[in-house]
Amino acid sequence: MAQIPARSLGQAMDWSLVLVSQGIESVIQRMEDGWRLTVAAQEAETALGAIRLYEAENRALLWRQEVFHSGLLFDWASVGWALAVLAFFWLSDHAPRLRDAGLMDAQAVLRGEWWRLFTAVWLHGDLGHLAANLAIGLPLAGLAMGSCGSGTGFLAALLAGAIGNLATLALSLGAHRSLGASGLIMGALGLLAAQWLALRRRTPMAKRLALAGVGGGVMLFALLGLSPGTDVVAHAGGFAGGLVLGVGIAHRLSLARHSVTNLVAGFSAAALVMGTWWLALR
Repeated sequence: MAQIPARSLGQAMDWSLVLVSQGIESVIQRMEDGWRLTVAAQEAETALGAIRLYEAENRALLWRQEVFHSGLLFDWASVGWALAVLAFFWLSDHAPRLRDAGLMDAQAVLRGEWWRLFTAVWLHGDLGHLAANLAIGLPLAGLAMGSCGSGTGFLAALLAGAIGNLATLALSLGAHRSLGASGLIMGALGLLAAQWLALRRRTPMAKRLALAGVGGGVMLFALLGLSPGTDVVAHAGGFAGGLVLGVGIAHRLSLARHSVTNLVAGFSAAALVMGTWWLALR
């Protein structure tokens, strides 16, 4: 067996996810002098190569930075999402037609206006609603994009937000109107929680880490997503959508974080946003 030293538990878990995506089994262990990843001796060179490539790719992205030496990455590209949300709020405040055309209206969606599932995540009812979503959403979106890749993470969170609106459509019986980014934000939380699932191993410690990570995500969802007076169904649908998409990403993490993948995902997300708003305003 070979051991690869890591400076923190967060970094060890992040590297373990990278190795999982390459089909390399590893075990996280706590030693007297720090954390270690233990891999089979015959896979040590391949594992080190995958970790070096991952570290090199992340060092090249200046907007992706480690959070307090935890191994978690915050992607400052998420500020672009926050600025876009602010821009949509300003525009909708000065042009009420924008809000009417883009909000989630179950009856309109049932008539064929499917784009509302996506456009509604960019709108907010008032300044308090906007401020609350930005305060919670920016950290979660930044961490999800840091974990999954800038473009991949944002596209997945956007799709999870649409899944949340789809859940409200399924349960509303055609009489529901809503707006807000909370489904997308809960989707980002689901993406983060799902990354821990890929740590499952036959060793008790790894199973505990996976359960603790997912349990932490579920507790945060209960704290943030089940508040009285909020759209609980959209929150639950967004969180569940993020979990499902996140599991797929976690098992192909290197591919998800690859620069070409992120470029394609980023352009796809931009095209989805512009295309759905064009349909809404045409």
